[in-house]
Amino acid sequence: MVDKDTPIVMGTESNETQEETKEENKRTENRLSDIVSTIRDKQEELGKSLSDYTSSMQKPLADIMETETSIIIITDLSRVKKEDIDIDIAEDSIDITAKFEDEINEEGASYIKKERNYGETKRSISLPSKINIKGATAKFNDSILTVTLPKLMEEKHKVDIN
Repeated sequence: MVDKDTPIVMGTESNETQEETKEENKRTENRLSDIVSTIRDKQEELGKSLSDYTSSMQKPLADIMETETSIIIITDLSRVKKEDIDIDIAEDSIDITAKFEDEINEEGASYIKKERNYGETKRSISLPSKINIKGATAKFNDSILTVTLPKLMEEKHKVDIN
């Protein structure tokens, strides 16, 4: 605001106005940047959630149990043959891969809805403790895979005190 008694110096008011405009533009840019950043973060969260949801739909479901001496993994694998299952074990993880075949080929029929998985699915599970890889066993009965993983027992050594 200009006082009536203050002489107007050419360019002073416009410089102040330009500075105010620059500051307002900077604040507006910062607000827009914050909004865009928030939208990007939410998009990433949504993408991760959708990815987790869709990948969990493709993985075979598993129960993981732990006893004092072993870890037991039970997995439902309906429509899978024993020879179409691969199990890879490391000291601290297990990968279960299963191949699902599209066995229905009705001539002249078309699907109204197709929900069952076909192809290959893989489930990787991190284990809560190290296991004895060579002692692992697996059995497949009535579409249920049961993998028993004996824990790696730490060897204890008794020290004599002199």
